[in-house]
Amino acid sequence: MSILRKRGDFVESEQQLARRHARGRVVLSVFQLATLIGVIVLVVLLLTIIKNSFGYSAVQNEVDPESLAVNGIPLESLTKSQLATILQANVSAGLFARFEHDQPIAERDAANIYDLIQEHVIAPEVEESWNLYDSLTKKDQILVLMNEQYPDAELQFLSWVNWDFVRSQQSSHPEIAGVRTAILGSLWTISIAIFFSLPVGVAAAVYLQEYARDNFLNRIIQTNINNLAGVPSIIYGILGLAIFVRAFGAFTSGVAFGAADSSTANGRTILSAGLTLGVLVLPLIIINAQEAIKAVPNSLREAGLGLGASRWETVWAHVLPNSIAGILTGSILAVSRAIGETAPLVVIGASTFIQVDPDGPFSKFTTLPAQIYQWTVRPQGAFHNIAAAASLVLLVLLLALNATAIVLRNKYSRRL
Repeated sequence: MSILRKRGDFVESEQQLARRHARGRVVLSVFQLATLIGVIVLVVLLLTIIKNSFGYSAVQNEVDPESLAVNGIPLESLTKSQLATILQANVSAGLFARFEHDQPIAERDAANIYDLIQEHVIAPEVEESWNLYDSLTKKDQILVLMNEQYPDAELQFLSWVNWDFVRSQQSSHPEIAGVRTAILGSLWTISIAIFFSLPVGVAAAVYLQEYARDNFLNRIIQTNINNLAGVPSIIYGILGLAIFVRAFGAFTSGVAFGAADSSTANGRTILSAGLTLGVLVLPLIIINAQEAIKAVPNSLREAGLGLGASRWETVWAHVLPNSIAGILTGSILAVSRAIGETAPLVVIGASTFIQVDPDGPFSKFTTLPAQIYQWTVRPQGAFHNIAAAASLVLLVLLLALNATAIVLRNKYSRRL
């Protein structure tokens, strides 16, 4: 009987093991399916963006660029003074006065004046555009349509993502519009956000993890920090509008420092936007820094204290160096969220059309996400093309910033 009972127990344990393995295979399949779905979604997103960033376009100029040549010298090779003369001769006096008001012609470079001629004199117009798939598979149909509907237009295969697109300013004509001002605005705002939120967030995390006692007040603070990490970004925009734009507008506009005219300046500047994004990502940095600090073994703290070091010396010499990799990882995630935000910046006052590059923290601004949003709501198809192109630029910028942060983190971690 005992032998039969043992044999029955052995058979039952084998069956249980088989069921456990079967459940494990099911769970593994679910994980693999979830990963596959995520990869498919990302690939479809990327292909959609690429599809709309290239293709044929029917382009028609209001003025032939060759007619603006001086003594046989093409437009792009003319001097700054020659370009300024052509611009003034071919636009209305009111429009030229507006250019002078935005930025005096004498202070503009030749490339900037050339862009103004392209936009307001040559004025290329995309009559119709086709995505990459249609351009590759339906070229004959496109040529027939061109001959019937746009006989005076020129069929061009355009790469909406190019160096001119990156270096050019905003324009009402999608054919010559660029994202230079938006890129500079994004870099300015994200830099201010990092310089504000990183030291404040790490300092708060060190206090909460290493110094704060487990009492009612500190538990309330910790709970609120966790809750703030999930607050919608538009709420932070309202907070930034109330505090940085209105309450501290004299400082964020530069009036208090003599950097702006009090009659025209307001707090809707890069500084307000950067501080708002800094507040937005602050809870994320605090939480990630706390987790990184918590992962440091207590034996290191006890060893430092046992050798006579103060609490601060132990934190500075042992805890922070061993948690820096995790802290920087959290900062990378925070930057990734901040650089793609649009809603709080719209509330703060991000311009959707601005042609003057930001030259300091008190300048007007726009950002890449805000620019993409503004282009996607336009009815013209060409604006959708440059919105896709700007999305590629934003992805490249985000990857470049993240790669730089990862390299610095790994390099610093190896030194430790």
